[in-house]
Amino acid sequence: MNRAGKAMITGASSGIGAVYADQLAARGLNLILVARDHNRLEAIAQRLRHTYSVEVSCLGVDLTQAAGLEQTLALLEQDLTLTMLVNSAGISPKDPVLESEEQSLAAMVNLNVNVLHRLTIRAAKVFSSRSLGAIINIASVVALMPEKFNGSYSASKSFVLVLTQALAGELALHGVQIQAVLPGFTRTELFERAGIDISVIPPDMLMNASELVEAALIGFERGELVTIPSLVDLALWRSFEHTRQQLAPYLSLQHPAPRYFNTPG
Repeated sequence: MNRAGKAMITGASSGIGAVYADQLAARGLNLILVARDHNRLEAIAQRLRHTYSVEVSCLGVDLTQAAGLEQTLALLEQDLTLTMLVNSAGISPKDPVLESEEQSLAAMVNLNVNVLHRLTIRAAKVFSSRSLGAIINIASVVALMPEKFNGSYSASKSFVLVLTQALAGELALHGVQIQAVLPGFTRTELFERAGIDISVIPPDMLMNASELVEAALIGFERGELVTIPSLVDLALWRSFEHTRQQLAPYLSLQHPAPRYFNTPG
C-alpha cells in the first residue's frame, strides 16, 4: 500500500465505498470521494480529515450521466498523484429478472458494467503509463453462483470478475496491481435501497462491511488477484481455478467432440 499516494473511491457516500474511504485514510492515503450526494460526501470528508490528517476532496457527480462520468474520467487522467482506483459504485435488484422492469435492469447493468468498465480501462492506461498504481473492483460471490440470484445482476458481477482476471497479466507487465473482491451478503444500505428486508437473511450469512473491507485490503496487500473474504478453505478456490485452467486445451479444436456424432444405440 503506497501510503504517500491517493485513492479515488466511487460509491463513497455509503456502504462498502464509505468503509474503504475510512480504512484507506487510516492507512495514510489521501482520497477523492465520488458519489451523487455531495453533502454526504463532505460530511465524510470532514470526519476523515480530522481523524486521520489526510487530504480528502469530493466529486459530487452521477456516474450514470455522461457529464458526471466524463468529469470523473478526466480527473483520473489529470491528477498525477492518484495511485489507486476503488470501483465500489453499484446497485442491486429487488426481484428476479422476470419480475423486474427492463429499464431498471438496464440502469443497473449500465452502472455495474459500463461505468466500471470505462473507469477501469482509463485507470489501467493511466497507471500503466506511470508504471505505478492499483485498481480494486468490487464484484460479488454471485459471479461464481449465478443461478442463485437475479441473472442480470449476477452477469454484471461476472463481468467485473472476468475483466479483472483478464487485465491482470497485462497490468503486471507495467507494475500495476488489480484485485477483484467478491463479497457475500454484506450489512450495508444497499438492501434498503433495493427494498429488501435484511432481516430475512440468516445472521451467519451477513458480514459487517468493516470486516469485509479489512479482509479485502489484507488480501490486496498479499497480492491476491481474487479475494473472497468468506472463504475459509482457500484450497477450494485453487481447485476451482486449476480445473478451469485444465479446460484450456479442449476449448478450441478443429472438430467437435465425438459425442456429438455418436448415434444412441
